[in-house]
Amino acid sequence: MAFFRFNRAPDVEPVLNGDGLYLRPAVAADYPSWAQLREQSRAFLTPWEPTWPDDDLTRAAFRRRLRRQNEDMARDESYSFLILDSISDELLGGLTVGGLRRGVAQTATLGYWIGAPHAGKGRMTRAVAAAVKFSFSQLRLHRLEAACIPSNEASIRVLERNGFRREGFARGFLCIAGAWRDHCLFALLESDSIPAIAPRRSP
Repeated sequence: MAFFRFNRAPDVEPVLNGDGLYLRPAVAADYPSWAQLREQSRAFLTPWEPTWPDDDLTRAAFRRRLRRQNEDMARDESYSFLILDSISDELLGGLTVGGLRRGVAQTATLGYWIGAPHAGKGRMTRAVAAAVKFSFSQLRLHRLEAACIPSNEASIRVLERNGFRREGFARGFLCIAGAWRDHCLFALLESDSIPAIAPRRSP
């Protein structure tokens, strides 16, 4: 069957270019800026993420994160990226196209975070647009899924601006900040009409 021809990991371009930003896998030299932005954004991020381990921001934990990132990409299971400003190279956040299911599914799940200083500026909308293009053109997926806590209006807007459709509601879907939380379920198909996003204005 033709559906099974994509079981081998595709050749993946290491850098995804977006409007005013780019995405690339993390490397060891990213640790200081990554740890600083995560710590600076702790109060902003923790209501929407799984509970952070006690050692989450340590260099040792970052090395484990890099090892897992590289292994997952080699196995065509997950693709994780940092999001950086295309002019200053400042770290903005992170994004993952993960949980890949090949065979007859050709599906993955999208996850993302943005540092508190960069929120509300359209950066994540543009990063997700780059990830959508990557998912359908390079990973050759059929479907990209995402889930949001219903009160996370900013994240929902990011998905809707990129053409994701709300498909359902899952009770107790993920353990977030130490509690099982309901989530709204979204998805985008390669055949869907993807809205054009207005170009970023110069500062």
